[in-house]
Amino acid sequence: MTPMLDTLTWQFRMTWSLAEHYLLHLTDELCAWMPAPSASTMRLGHGGWTPDWSDDEIYPPPPVSIAWSTWHIQWWWTSALAAARGEAVPERDTVVWPVTVAGISAELVRLAEAWRATIANLTDDDLERSVTYPWPEPRPLRMMVAWVNSELMKNTAEIGDVVRLFHAQEVAS
Repeated sequence: MTPMLDTLTWQFRMTWSLAEHYLLHLTDELCAWMPAPSASTMRLGHGGWTPDWSDDEIYPPPPVSIAWSTWHIQWWWTSALAAARGEAVPERDTVVWPVTVAGISAELVRLAEAWRATIANLTDDDLERSVTYPWPEPRPLRMMVAWVNSELMKNTAEIGDVVRLFHAQEVAS
């Protein structure tokens, strides 16, 4: 394993271990809890569960529920895996959210294992191959791998924030 790939793999394992910690303690109630009335979440509609989504950048971004964060991880990770494998990136609305904590955990563990296997087989040449996900302009795959690690850490931190707020409001009541 090259030093670059060794570093990216180590970073992923460290980040995923924190995500796994939160997955072990999630409940359906916690996933559905809204940290604020304006929070983005998953909503049941005519076509199933859909995320609150705007193509416009909103500042500051709205708070998010754990349901939304878990769907978001599933969406970008499914897309990153497709891009890393040279496959077509799925449309956002084709990624089906599993709804229950058991389903969410199983899907995220499946994605983590697929990601681990994908990056374990990369070569130096692979890391320099151009990809256009998640950016419109081509960048080396190594940048996307680093982005996945960063995005996973960001989403895990968001989940951790919601967990702390949920338990703080329980104590306050």
